[in-house]
Amino acid sequence: MTDKILVLTTCSSEEEAGRIAKSLVESRLAACVAITPGVHSVYRWEGAIEQSEEWSLAIKSRRDLFEPLTAALRRLHSYATPEILALPIWDGGPEYLKWMDAELRPADA
Repeated sequence: MTDKILVLTTCSSEEEAGRIAKSLVESRLAACVAITPGVHSVYRWEGAIEQSEEWSLAIKSRRDLFEPLTAALRRLHSYATPEILALPIWDGGPEYLKWMDAELRPADA
C-alpha cells in the first residue's frame, strides 16, 4: 500500500469547485484535482430528501496531508457539512506516484 490517498468532496457550483481545486494545488495539499460536472446527488438533509446538481472533486494527496487538507476544505467550502472522504491508494503507476511526490508538500514540511 502507498502513502497516497484520494479525497472526495462535492461542490455546489463550478466556480466553487474550480476555486477549491486551484487553492489545494497552489498550496501543494493536492498534486491534482479532477473536477467532474453534472453529478446528481440524492441525500437526506435535516429530515428531508434533497436532490441537487453538484460538481465532484477527486483530490490526489498523501495521508500525512489529510489533516491540513481537511482544514482547507472546511475553510474554503460553502457547505455546513462538506463531504470529506479519504480512500487509500493501494498501488499505482510508479511514474505517477513519483510525480505526485514531486508536486505535494515535502513530508517533513
